[in-house]
Amino acid sequence: MNTSISDAARTRAALDELARLIARFSNSDGIHATGFPALSIIRGSEKTAPLHTVYEPSICLVAQGRKWVMLGEETYGYGPSDYFAVSVGLPISGQVAEASPEQPYLAAQLHIDPQQVADLMPAKPAERGSYTSAGRGLCVSRAGTDMLDAFVRLLRLLETPHDLNVLAPMAAREILYRALHDEQNHALRQMLPGAGRAAAIAEVIRRIRQAYAEPLRIGELAGFAGMSPSSLHRYFREVTAMSPLQFQKRIRLQEARKMLLSEPVQAAEAAFRVGYESPSQFNREYVRLFGLPPLSDVRRLRSLPAQAALESRST
Repeated sequence: MNTSISDAARTRAALDELARLIARFSNSDGIHATGFPALSIIRGSEKTAPLHTVYEPSICLVAQGRKWVMLGEETYGYGPSDYFAVSVGLPISGQVAEASPEQPYLAAQLHIDPQQVADLMPAKPAERGSYTSAGRGLCVSRAGTDMLDAFVRLLRLLETPHDLNVLAPMAAREILYRALHDEQNHALRQMLPGAGRAAAIAEVIRRIRQAYAEPLRIGELAGFAGMSPSSLHRYFREVTAMSPLQFQKRIRLQEARKMLLSEPVQAAEAAFRVGYESPSQFNREYVRLFGLPPLSDVRRLRSLPAQAALESRST
């Protein structure tokens, strides 16, 4: 009983401190860089419509407020002391569900590199056996008090910039260590280089993202991954909740939307630049994902500067 009370008190104190620090270093809504390149802080003072972006490998911890994220047809919710972990670049839509000017949504995002995972996980192939299957490239889990304390130490270093370069990597390493040893966090563990099918799918994802405007050649991707086309479809869907074609379409549409927001281009030109041969097909699929035709959607976003700024970048 005393232990649970103590853990609850530690959790509350850590969340209060994290909220204070994030609020201090984010004086406006949006995603803010910090003096430690791997760390970003996020603030939102109102509920939002779905924000479509590509989440890079990272751990995002919520200190205050709540958010929904959607991957394909799946929806995940997370709030204070929950963290959202992503192991591969995934096109996701996120929606702040609980926020106000008095109690804004506040979160800290730590970007991670696969090499960091390799440094923290067992090196022997026999010990990697349990990480070789493919599973969702994301998960939502509850942060323990040790992870919360590590996040607090990392954010506190923003107050002492002269310590940041030396001490921040240590706190970030501990956060990743805690996440990797969370029993629910298969998503990050499968980032381990050589982790079988999951690693192969991660490479396929990188190839699709790098050449999203080119025709999708499933046979070539399957050969590159060392799988049959049917196996590629199966394991790709297990990681991303989408088929390779659906994934490519989502990337194309998000890139076209960013282009329309940031460059003086017409919808037809944006469609061709991201790989569509038919502007009418582009318009249909754009409406299906974003709810409005391209030009109407962009006019709506430009009337909401904060949301447009978030849409025009990846997180």
